[in-house]
Order: sequence, then C-alpha cells, then structure tokens
Amino acid sequence: MTLAADDVAAVQRRSIGTLVAANAVGALGITIGIATASLLATEISGSEEQAGLAQTFQVLGAALMSYLLARVMAKRGRRVGLVVGYLTGAVGATATVASGVVGSMPLLLVGAAMFGSSTAANSSARYAATDLALPEARGRALSTVVWATTIGAVVGPNLTGLSGAVADWLGIPELTGPFALAGVGMLAAALVLSVRLRPDPLLLARELASAPRTAPVASTSWGRVGAALKERPVLTAAVVGLSGAHAVMVSVMVMTPLHMQHGGAELRIIGFVISGHVLGMFAFSPLVGWLADRIGRPPVLAGGGGVLLAALILCRSSPEGSSWQIYAGLFLLGLGWSLATIAASTMIADHAPLEARTDIQGAADLAMGLTAAAAGGAAGVIVGAFGYPTLALAAASLAIVVIAAAAVGARRPSEAEIPMDDRVES
Repeated sequence: MTLAADDVAAVQRRSIGTLVAANAVGALGITIGIATASLLATEISGSEEQAGLAQTFQVLGAALMSYLLARVMAKRGRRVGLVVGYLTGAVGATATVASGVVGSMPLLLVGAAMFGSSTAANSSARYAATDLALPEARGRALSTVVWATTIGAVVGPNLTGLSGAVADWLGIPELTGPFALAGVGMLAAALVLSVRLRPDPLLLARELASAPRTAPVASTSWGRVGAALKERPVLTAAVVGLSGAHAVMVSVMVMTPLHMQHGGAELRIIGFVISGHVLGMFAFSPLVGWLADRIGRPPVLAGGGGVLLAALILCRSSPEGSSWQIYAGLFLLGLGWSLATIAASTMIADHAPLEARTDIQGAADLAMGLTAAAAGGAAGVIVGAFGYPTLALAAASLAIVVIAAAAVGARRPSEAEIPMDDRVES
C-alpha cells in the first residue's frame, strides 16, 4: 500500500486525537476508584491486612489482560483490542458495586480483576500512538496519549465526595459509588474508540510496510517474544525498568490511603493526595516525552529511578494522617513513575520488530503488571507487620533496579543486534 507522507501524518493526528479523548474519559473511570479500593476491601473483609487485595487483583487483572488484548490486537488491530478492554472493565466495575451491596470479598476480587482490563486498555493506547510515528518523535507521540490521562485521572479521585452522593441516591454503599461512575467512563471510552479510531493505526502500519495484517503463524507468540528479547538486550532492560518502576509506584500508592486514615485523614483529603500523585504521573508527560526524544531514553529512565528514591525517602519520614511529606512524596512517586514508564515504553516501541510488536508490548505490560501485583500484595503484609516506613524502605531496592536497567539500556548495540529493517529505517 502506498500513501503520501501528508496522508499518513493526517491519520496519525486523527489517531492521536482519538486516543487522547478515550484516555481522558477512560482514566476518569480507572482512577476514581483508586482512593477507595483499599478502604472498600477493608470494609468488606474486616481486615486491614487484606486492604491491598482489591488493588492487587486490579493490577493482576490488568497484567493478564494486557497480554490477552495484545493477542486480539495482533489479529484484529488496536481498535478492537482497546474496545474489548474498556467493555470488560465496565463489567468489572458493575461487579465491584455488587460486591459492596452483598458484602462479598470474592466478588470484589473478581470485579477488581475485570476492572483492571480498562487499565490494560488505557496503557495499550500509548503504544498505539507510536504505530505511525516517526522514530525521532515516538517519545512525544507516546507521552501525549499518556498526558491525556491527566484530565480524568486528576478529576477522578476528587469526585469521591460526589460519588458518595450518587451512592446514596442509588441506595448502594458509599464506597461503591466511585465504581458506579467508573463504569460510565469506561463505556464512554469504548464508544469513542469504536467510532473514531479508523483507519486502525497498527493495521495501516503493517500495510505500509508490506507486512501481514495479522501476526505470523510460523511461530508462537511467546517464541517471537523470546527471540526478540534474545536478539535485542535493550528490550530486556526496558521491560525490567518498566516493571520495577510500576512495582514501586503501586506498592506504596495502594497503602497510602490506609496510612493516612490511621492518622485521622478524611476521605476528601486522601482523595486530594491521590490526585496530586496522579498529577505527577501524567501532567508532565509531554515534557518527559520531549526529553526522551531529545537526550535519549536511558538517561530519562535513570532519572525516573532517582526521583522514585527521593519519593520513598519522603514517604518513609511521613507521619500517619496528613503531612507535607506524604503530599510531596506521592507527587514525586508519580513523577518518577512518569519518567521511567515513558522512557522504557518508548525504548520498547523503538526496538520491537513490527511483526512481533503487539506480542512484545503485551508481554512487557504483563511483566509490569505481575511484578506490581506481587509488590502490591506484599505491601499489605509489610505494612500490617512492620509499618508504612518499612514498605518505603523495601521499595527502594526496586528503584535501584530501575537505575541499573537504564545503565544496561544505555549500552550501544552492536551491528549484529540491529535487524536489517531497523538499520534501513534509522
């Protein structure tokens, strides 16, 4: 297929606009429940040690769905995969509300896992932004879509008060109100993508490269992932950096509402702190993407690890309840995550071969989610047994792993490690 450069650029702009709109409303659905997930789990289970389970299952669901959605995208394109992800998340939001009504912890965990599908879709959208982007602009394309999450993500946690009023009106428990609003946001995101993401950027990229419209059937998906990781060590470094940063962020963030509640902080104040955290995660994304394109992905990844360490120092020193340390620490926790995630994700987009692109991206997000789920599950146990400061100290080891991954990623690949198609493209 042959298209003029201007035509491809126009499709890219339309795709970016669509992904921005979907991520904005989708993020409203995702983040509105973050501030209350651990509190709902505590209320239903009656145990603070199980407080992190809802968020952990949500992260675990996002991890598994990341790979499953990637397989759908490999066969049907980005649009179908993203729509399936958001619709599954909406079903999960409904199940979460039902769990609060009947007081069922198993149903809450099932709903949380399905709810995580929308997180997987939201994350996958960042890769869709790079399908038609020029190599020197991939960081900015990816970060623009990540930035869009700011709109819904900052507003979401601050709707906890409104969601309580909605819960009263619907006759459901107060802590399930955020999830009722979340389902509406996810349905809206699915509608935007279904109508507007045409032509599909991944399928068009394959046509322009004279590649098959579906992934090769000569080898398994995992076989393609394994071959790419072996051939390109920088991909392995990027996946490790991505996973480490996400594990740091999730493990500390998920237990912060409980840490603040112990000191008497109101739900409104907890929501405000989470809002600041999410602001750090997404608001500066365009600047981070520009830096990744300007100075390189590994330096930005290393910077993310350093900011995460600073955040953990502040969180470790924060008293229970509301404090300046927890405000600043959670904000920096989000900013460090942003630096590391955008840099590592762009490295993956740079080095994943087209024929295995969705396989590798899905496997990377699967690894990211599983690592974070394990860290989130351990966080509840650590806080229950040793306290929040110990959790921050334990998470510091993962931040150091992020910095080490950046050092490996900075190694210049040999000519033999760069496939011929990438040499021509560059």
